[in-house]
Amino acid sequence: QVQLVESGGGLVQPEGSLRLSCRFYGANFARNVMHWYRQAPGKQRDLVASISPGSSTAYADSVKGRFTISRDNSVSTVYLQMNGLKPEDTAVYYCNAQNFENGMNYWGEGTQVTVSS
Repeated sequence: QVQLVESGGGLVQPEGSLRLSCRFYGANFARNVMHWYRQAPGKQRDLVASISPGSSTAYADSVKGRFTISRDNSVSTVYLQMNGLKPEDTAVYYCNAQNFENGMNYWGEGTQVTVSS
């Protein structure tokens, strides 16, 4: 059984920074592609960033150059460093794990990020 636990959300002023963490509890973290999604009130859940087991990364156009996804396989954790935050980045951020061997998909419960002055 896999459990994902996000942390690091909060209230930040525009142009500020936050770092989100997602701890993966379970086996075979290194066999999972890890994603960060976000969902603003009244909107669909959108993919923000992805990182492969070998640390290849991909980003939504809206966050390129501002957000950085990384992973530490030794502690089964994925991070999202968010710089230059804007009010439109306000959302609940969700961690997702996708096992590339068996296709299983897991979600965390989310962490709120609010960007406001």
